[in-house]
Amino acid sequence: MTDSIQFGSKLISFRLEYSDRKSLGITVTPEMEVLVKAPADTTIEKVKEKVKKKAPWIIKQLSFFLSFQPKTPKRKFINGETHLYLGRQYRLLVIIGKEESVKLKGKFIEVVASDKAKVKDLLMDWYLQHARNKFHIIADSLIGKFKRHKVEPESIVLRDMPTRWGSCTPKGKIILNPELIKAPKACIEYVIIHELCHLVHQDHTQKFLDLQTKEMPDWEKWKMKLERLLS
Repeated sequence: MTDSIQFGSKLISFRLEYSDRKSLGITVTPEMEVLVKAPADTTIEKVKEKVKKKAPWIIKQLSFFLSFQPKTPKRKFINGETHLYLGRQYRLLVIIGKEESVKLKGKFIEVVASDKAKVKDLLMDWYLQHARNKFHIIADSLIGKFKRHKVEPESIVLRDMPTRWGSCTPKGKIILNPELIKAPKACIEYVIIHELCHLVHQDHTQKFLDLQTKEMPDWEKWKMKLERLLS
């Protein structure tokens, strides 16, 4: 069942699940869902009281995960339109020609396409190829640093994720959103470091935050940059 509480000016909605457990637990998922698991005999009043008590923490977690939600507006892939690459803005220059290609030329991303309808696919393929190369280069040095914590990712893969910049599976596979190639290098490092920290600490505990701060002291700056740049 779903319910909600009012905390100041904010409405916190949550999903409630009853189960055969002894204590009440609250989780905020990367998908921005507040999940409450409670013993079968817990009253809704008791649940709401607990949610209200944990409201500041819930709001902080929701804000934290907000930076992992890509919000890049839809593009039309036409001449003069701005597109990002590694944090810099470029204007799209579309040329109709037989030799299809995508190149950075000064302040432009030049796309040569045999048909205007192909511009989007050509540009998306170019982004994906560059994301594969850049992400692995950036990740390699960071992975080396994390070996002192006796952890190493099983693999790093790219996957389109509408609501997340990155994730980490229980077996240690790090998944990155190729859209990150549009952000500055330090933003990419922040997301990779965040996921590497999950290999050491699964949940967003204080120990997790302490480790993230140790590995990247200015991570909050790049988190905010990521929020602003691709929003």
